[in-house]
Amino acid sequence: MLSALCAGAVRNMKKILILNGPNLNLLGKREPHIYGSRTFVDYLETIEEQFPEVQIHYFQSNHEGELIDKIHELGFTIDGIVINAGAYTHTSIAIADALSAVTAPTVEVHISNVHARESFRHHSYLSAKCKGVIVGLGLMGYAMAVRYLISEP
Repeated sequence: MLSALCAGAVRNMKKILILNGPNLNLLGKREPHIYGSRTFVDYLETIEEQFPEVQIHYFQSNHEGELIDKIHELGFTIDGIVINAGAYTHTSIAIADALSAVTAPTVEVHISNVHARESFRHHSYLSAKCKGVIVGLGLMGYAMAVRYLISEP
């Protein structure tokens, strides 16, 4: 009976994909004055501890097609996507189209305040395909996005 209850709990867990784009594998090393000194893998442990009831799938790639493939692979079977597409935010109609094609609601996250940076960073092809955008709140933006997605009915 207990194993059946545990299996039911696992089936009922919310599933969230956190998707990071190019150069975000360098967090902790890359421009710490902008992005901080903490690695994302280290921060991911914090998110998993903060949301034990959520099954987090994490994927990072520097390649646009791999990000799109991951959206296609999981975007119909998960409860939400948290995406920081890095520079692809400002260039990729293909990632925007992939987000439109799947059923999982998406929240766009940016660690830095992109509106306080270079003008080319002010436009996002992804924002219109997302339920919301979290900008400039550091790594905490990811946890805020997860909290929003798991609160959605």
